[in-house]
Amino acid sequence: MIHAGKRACAAALLLVLQIMAGNTAAVAADEVSAPAKGVPGWAVRLRPTPVVNGAPILLRVKPPMRLKSLQGTWPGHDVSFDFDSSTRTWYGLAGASLKTHPGSYPLALNAESISGKTLSFERKIHVGHAKYPSIAINVPKRYTEPDPAQVEKIKQDQALKESLFPKSGPEREWSGRFLPPVDAPISDQFGTERKLNGVIQSTHQGLDYRVPAGTPIAALNRGTVLLARPLFFEGNCVVVDHGQGLLSLYLHLSEITVKEGDQVTGGKQIGLSGATGRATGAHLHVAVRWQGVYLNPSTLFALRLP
Repeated sequence: MIHAGKRACAAALLLVLQIMAGNTAAVAADEVSAPAKGVPGWAVRLRPTPVVNGAPILLRVKPPMRLKSLQGTWPGHDVSFDFDSSTRTWYGLAGASLKTHPGSYPLALNAESISGKTLSFERKIHVGHAKYPSIAINVPKRYTEPDPAQVEKIKQDQALKESLFPKSGPEREWSGRFLPPVDAPISDQFGTERKLNGVIQSTHQGLDYRVPAGTPIAALNRGTVLLARPLFFEGNCVVVDHGQGLLSLYLHLSEITVKEGDQVTGGKQIGLSGATGRATGAHLHVAVRWQGVYLNPSTLFALRLP
C-alpha cells in the first residue's frame, strides 16, 4: 500500500511538471491562447502579440470538433478562414488600422460543424498604441499645392481606385509567407507622420525602399494584377489582389512589366523602380491594404503564414 501511494504521488508530480512545461512552451511561442467566450474547448491564438494599431493579425482558431466552415467579423470587417490540416487549426488574416484607439474589440466567429450544427462564440482582442516616428521636411510648393488641372486628375484617380479596390476576389489567392519586393534598405517606415513645409500633410501608409531607378521589383505573394497604369500621386502603379480584400501596391515605377488581369506568383517581377508621380527621387513605395485600411508591411513579412 505504501509503494502504491508513492507511485500515485510520483505520477501526480509528473503530470504537474508536464502541465507547467506546456505552459512555458506556450509563452515562449509568443502567442496568446484562451478559451472563447461561452464555448468551452475553443481556443484563439494571435500573432503578433501584443496587437497594435496598424498591424496585420494572423488568427488561428482550434475548435473542439471538426468544422465544415468558419467565418468571423472584426469591427467593420469580415474575416475569412481556411483550414490548415498540418496543425488542425483554422487561420485567417485581419488587421487594426492606424486610427484604431487602444482598447478591447470583439472578434465574433460563426461556424458550421461537419454534422451541420451551427456554433458561435466571441473573443475580445486588446489593441495597443504603437509609437510611430514623425519627420519634418521642406519641399517645393508643386508637391503640396496642385493646380486646378492636377486637382481634376487627382479626383479621377480617386474615383478609379474607389471602383477597383473593392473588387478584390472573395477567395484566398496568397499562399505562404509574404516577402519583401526588393532586397534593399528601408528609407521611410510605415506610420511616419509627415510635416511638409511646417504643416502635417499625411501619415506614411507604406514602406519606402532606397533603390536606384531600374531596380527589378517583385510581387509580395501570389495574386491577380488589379491595376497597372500611371496615376497622379502614385506614378506608374501596380496593385496586386491577393484575395479576401488584401492588396499590395507598388508606386513610382519607371516601367510596368505586367498588365491588368495577369496572374502573378510571389517573387515575379511586376516592374522597375523609378521616380514617377509625386516623388522627390528614385525609390520604391510599397503598401499593404486590407479591406480599406493600410497595414504595416514589415509586420506582414514577419508572420509565418501557412
